[in-house]
Amino acid sequence: MDLPFEQFPALSAIKICRHVFVQRVPGVDVSHDKAEMLERLDAAHREIRNATGFGAWPLFTVKQVHGNKIAVIDEVGLALPADRGRSGAASLAGREFPACDGIITNQRGVALGIYVADCCGVYIVDPTTPAIGLLHSGRKGTELAVVTNAIRQMIERFGSDPASMIVQLSPCIRPPHYGVDFAAEIIRQCRALDVQHIHDSGTCTACDLGRYYSYRAEKGKTGRMLAVLGMT
Repeated sequence: MDLPFEQFPALSAIKICRHVFVQRVPGVDVSHDKAEMLERLDAAHREIRNATGFGAWPLFTVKQVHGNKIAVIDEVGLALPADRGRSGAASLAGREFPACDGIITNQRGVALGIYVADCCGVYIVDPTTPAIGLLHSGRKGTELAVVTNAIRQMIERFGSDPASMIVQLSPCIRPPHYGVDFAAEIIRQCRALDVQHIHDSGTCTACDLGRYYSYRAEKGKTGRMLAVLGMT
């Protein structure tokens, strides 16, 4: 059986990074609370990460709250929330950052992960610095400019130039299945910061429940897609 994942041409063309977007996993009952649902999906998610080159790379995720805070991994052994200084350094042993909706890093061999089911997974790659970011941006997060915050943090912490960045939007819910076109607003926010290379999958999660989970279409009883990004 083919593994249920997709990759995006714009990111595949970048030699310094690996990425994957895990779709709906057939045969897994996800009509449970979030913690149990993610546990049921974990084996398939691990298999796909292994198949797409992430292997033994540590996976770092965020406790998503539909906000705009960004976790930062800026050197081996250190992880800092973006609104704290070095006094807030934490061990990388804890692989889920609390109350954040994205992660940025300039470290190689680290897998960033976010979960979505209608919200957009936003991949950012700066191949020049190099540095990467992965964000969870739905209606609320987009209103709070989580992507804008991440790009500004990449500029401040890593010296990234937005003109060098490649931004990729994952499948997400879109009109007419949802009344707000937050994908278009994400693109507008990126352009406002002089990001030149923006790619949108153009795919609506609620339009194809055979390939994707949709929180809205399935009235909350659904799974999560996993977006992963890392630098080689």
